[in-house]
Amino acid sequence: MSMEKLVAYMKQHGFVFQGSELYGGLANTWDFGPLGTALKNNLKNRWWQRFVQESRTNVGLDSSILMNPAIWKASGHVDGFSDPLIDCKACKSRFRADHLLEGHDDTLHADGMDIAAMETYIAEHKVPCPECGKHDFTSIRQFNLMFKTSQGVVDDQSQTIYLRPETAQGIFLNFKNVQRATRRKLPFGICQIGKVFRNEITPGNFIFRTREFEQMELEFFCKPGEEKTWFERFVNESERFLLDLGLSKDNLRLREHDADELSHYSNATTDIDYRYPWGFDELWGIASRTDFDLKAHQTHSNENLEYQDPVTNERYLPYVIEPSLGVERLFLAVLADAYREETLDDGETRINLALHPAIAPYQVAVFPLIKKHHREEALRLYDKISKHVATVYDETGAIGKRYRRQDAIGTPLAITVDHDSMDDNTYTVRDRDTMEQVRLHEDDLIDYICEKTAF
Repeated sequence: MSMEKLVAYMKQHGFVFQGSELYGGLANTWDFGPLGTALKNNLKNRWWQRFVQESRTNVGLDSSILMNPAIWKASGHVDGFSDPLIDCKACKSRFRADHLLEGHDDTLHADGMDIAAMETYIAEHKVPCPECGKHDFTSIRQFNLMFKTSQGVVDDQSQTIYLRPETAQGIFLNFKNVQRATRRKLPFGICQIGKVFRNEITPGNFIFRTREFEQMELEFFCKPGEEKTWFERFVNESERFLLDLGLSKDNLRLREHDADELSHYSNATTDIDYRYPWGFDELWGIASRTDFDLKAHQTHSNENLEYQDPVTNERYLPYVIEPSLGVERLFLAVLADAYREETLDDGETRINLALHPAIAPYQVAVFPLIKKHHREEALRLYDKISKHVATVYDETGAIGKRYRRQDAIGTPLAITVDHDSMDDNTYTVRDRDTMEQVRLHEDDLIDYICEKTAF
């Protein structure tokens, strides 16, 4: 399926709209419509369910987007959170130098290359501009990705602060607070879902790389020396979560970072890549961050962040495992994976969005077979079911067309109220994927629906 077709489908059905479209749009901004909002919330809820609610070790946090700017100095973001920027002198196009190299040679991982190595590679291989084909570039310079803003009511007295580029630092800052308040013993994790902002040089591929997005991050604190075991465990658990959401294993791959590709704070990193319409790209990153962050904040804040083992009285800075997942990237992956165009026995083609029932925008659709006769009963049934799962009511057009509309947006179950329903309180329940129908009494409906749509 092409990216253009997927984007058109999302707009048509109310998943994603262009940001500020009424005023001509704003580049690389997107608004999530009714179905997109529901799908995003369901994805976040399932992640929270798996990694917080069902976890014996993890708790949640919601830290501030705006933080003391000293935090970003301590974490290295002020001095080191940058991308290599390069311009084509001929056509004025702008690129990330590492992406330019990887686009020229898809076997190359340019993350670990310094600027001098990138410029040497571009010169020796005469890398062309992807836009105009010429080889005439500026020198590479570093571009900081953080958005600046100001705090204060008077311009000349305001303080420069930053919109957070990741949620992780809010977790590290609150490590001691959470540990004290919850009386947690190591190992334990702190989870957070929240907005982050990065002034990307070359955002693109629809919602895959944007300047405003959401992260689902877990910082898991453990004893030094035990981090590799926990790291492997979270790689496996992260992949299992994606498979449980319904993503095809054939569309996933694990890619371990080579030693020269690792971030300076990491002693192991594995990406879970998904096969997007343009090819494999990063969906989920799992990194073993050692004690880099806690050590940096302990040094710059002059506050002791060491953990004291209540049994041995040993004191140490915990090591950290960080599985970090982008909400929009997961959103795009599940939609691309679930989209089907199927030819039926009668030659008709239907769109079937085969989402896992637990993440579908609606779990149930309720129809009156004939609006005039069955509307009141169908609305009563809608009111009852909607207290348990997300439900949509549709009375427009022939029943076949209503089925097709719900198939196209991923609704797993459709319930039709007909003449017999008025007499015996039984209803026809249709399955989205098999199109098979069963007849159920009202007393059995809720249990049946909850069983079919559980995660």
